[in-house]
Amino acid sequence: MLLAAPDCFSSSAASSTLSSSLSHNRKFSFLFSKASVSINSPIRTRSIRLCTASLITNPDSFEVGKLIGSYGFMNVTSYSGFQSGMDMEFSSPGNMGQLKVQDVGEGGVKIRLYEGRIALGSLKGTPVMFKVYPGQRAGGVEADMMAANELNAHAVLQSSSKGICQNVVILVGGFETKTGEQWLAFRNDGKYSAADYAKIMSERISKSRSMGENSWNRFELGQTIKLRRYFVIKLLRGAISGLAYMHDHDRLHQSLGPSSIVLNTIVEKDAAYLVPRLRDLAFSVDIRMSCLEEGLGTLSEGLWRRAIAAGAFTPMEKRAFGIADDIYEAGLLFAYLAFVPFCEAGIIDSLSLQRLLENTFQLDLEAVREYCLADDKLEEAVKFLDLGDRAGWQLLQKLC
Repeated sequence: MLLAAPDCFSSSAASSTLSSSLSHNRKFSFLFSKASVSINSPIRTRSIRLCTASLITNPDSFEVGKLIGSYGFMNVTSYSGFQSGMDMEFSSPGNMGQLKVQDVGEGGVKIRLYEGRIALGSLKGTPVMFKVYPGQRAGGVEADMMAANELNAHAVLQSSSKGICQNVVILVGGFETKTGEQWLAFRNDGKYSAADYAKIMSERISKSRSMGENSWNRFELGQTIKLRRYFVIKLLRGAISGLAYMHDHDRLHQSLGPSSIVLNTIVEKDAAYLVPRLRDLAFSVDIRMSCLEEGLGTLSEGLWRRAIAAGAFTPMEKRAFGIADDIYEAGLLFAYLAFVPFCEAGIIDSLSLQRLLENTFQLDLEAVREYCLADDKLEEAVKFLDLGDRAGWQLLQKLC
């Protein structure tokens, strides 16, 4: 099953901007991790071209360490479509894909994660994280499709003539066991996700306030908030850069969220060294025109059903819809990062925030702002989004 990657990688950083197609939006596949595990990639800064033989596919080249955890995939199983009386034109972004009811079911594929390292060759000693897909007997055909799709996505992205993106994790190899399990090995330089970071910061706020309002002096509190704002901005910038790189190389992510971004540090004072990286490309979609014209893949059926329901029939329209859908998920990610790390634990989470934006206020961000202003517990989040003449709200409006 495993494919060899092209043998020459350019190490120069490739930067790109998000597609300007912000007019079509939606959300669907959600990835929920049961363990705080992250997979990171190395940063290469040399401008010369680096040549490697191929992805490492020999099991003897790896040493497997302890089991870190496992996680499953949650998918939207049904949705209500457009509200009655809404304009069904594909060009109407304000009404696109707004859901009244969403049923979510847990998929049958369970992923295991292990620590490890490369045991042989020039990369000997390099720490890796193994992502293990179950064989067909345990996970069905879907597990093999997800593993093959993730491997293929990384092989394509890592063979780009524009260079390896530092904001996407790097696949170093993998192998298949006799029982049919697919082991993918990723470079591991950290252990935290953006979700972990947000959770830890919100818990710190709760702890400090439980000790009394005077536990921090105003100067210390002000410095902490400044560091947090800078850290969150850099985190978001890195995630968006990784997504833009994928779009520039005709790939959708389709599982973008706080758990799908890994961080090499969560120390806010070290924000200058922060490198966010996208992972979890099992549901990545190839949006080259040739692929869109040939037919639809099984893993992307839900996306294209939504695209057709929104009036996107031609390959070009479906491509635009898919890109805008990823961008919409980036908007939900931004909202999460703007609120959760700045609020006490339990005040707001990703699902409640999403419902607030979509169902309660139907993406009327001015109304959302007025609502949040009335709640002292959301004060710092509002202040963050108000920076630069409400630049945060403006960006959120464009993304959503």
